[in-house]
Amino acid sequence: MDELLAKHKKENRDLIATTTGLKKQATKKTRKSVLQKCEEMEKSLLKRQQKEIRELENPDESSETTSAAIEEDEELTPEMLLQQMEATTISQVTPEEKSSDQRKPKRNRQKERLAKRKEQLEQIREEAIKEAEGMIDYRAIEIESMAKILAINNLKLHEIKPDGHCLFASIQDQLQLRHQLLTTVDELRKMSGTYILDNRNDFIPFMFNEKTSTLDDLDEYVERLTTTPMWGSDVEILAIARIYDCPISIFSAGLSTIKMNEDGQKPELKLGYYKHSYGLGEHYNSLRDINA
Repeated sequence: MDELLAKHKKENRDLIATTTGLKKQATKKTRKSVLQKCEEMEKSLLKRQQKEIRELENPDESSETTSAAIEEDEELTPEMLLQQMEATTISQVTPEEKSSDQRKPKRNRQKERLAKRKEQLEQIREEAIKEAEGMIDYRAIEIESMAKILAINNLKLHEIKPDGHCLFASIQDQLQLRHQLLTTVDELRKMSGTYILDNRNDFIPFMFNEKTSTLDDLDEYVERLTTTPMWGSDVEILAIARIYDCPISIFSAGLSTIKMNEDGQKPELKLGYYKHSYGLGEHYNSLRDINA
């Protein structure tokens, strides 16, 4: 083992010298690939050294056991790998220590690594719990705020399934409740898509992509709208409000109520917008009158 550790120590020094030389010679164009190559060389050397240590400690282990151990090591965190690398550079023990170690039971290094890993995971879990205790509960705040908004406006929540179709399902419920019209989510998607294409100039401003500072293709947008469970947005709300000649109001916590198509002549549809209360993210619910 002493000879193997000394060999590993030399290999580590040689690798550091090699990678340092590569990094110094790298240019702006090649720096990324050089850094990646250096990282691969370090991981490859570390993996081989770990395998050699295991094989020396457990010469009777089958190849299947060694392979499983390698896979286990590959899952270790960078911090644990660093600790293992540092272990290969320790100084040689004295003859007295060697004699003492021979009398001790053989160490199960794999078991020790697993125990250490379990301890670290438990520590991470405890830290996460403490951090969560100090975080603001936006979901609870939103639910409480929406409850007050609904009470002020004599409305009650009618929950819609959060499946990507929530906007259209909410409007479907509102049309049946306030316009006595029966329709489907698929029909609402297709009608709004057709209206958007027929009135391109009104909806092109909605296609501005802030990330790329360009306009998204309107035809591609409508294609996704009508053939996939793409989440609905203000674009579809405005289109449907105009199709059914009615205002559509969106109530949300912390924001003023937004009313689309205010000049609509037919009964107003009322939706609730939730940002924090549902696991999938943004969500719409139908809002019914308390006495309905």
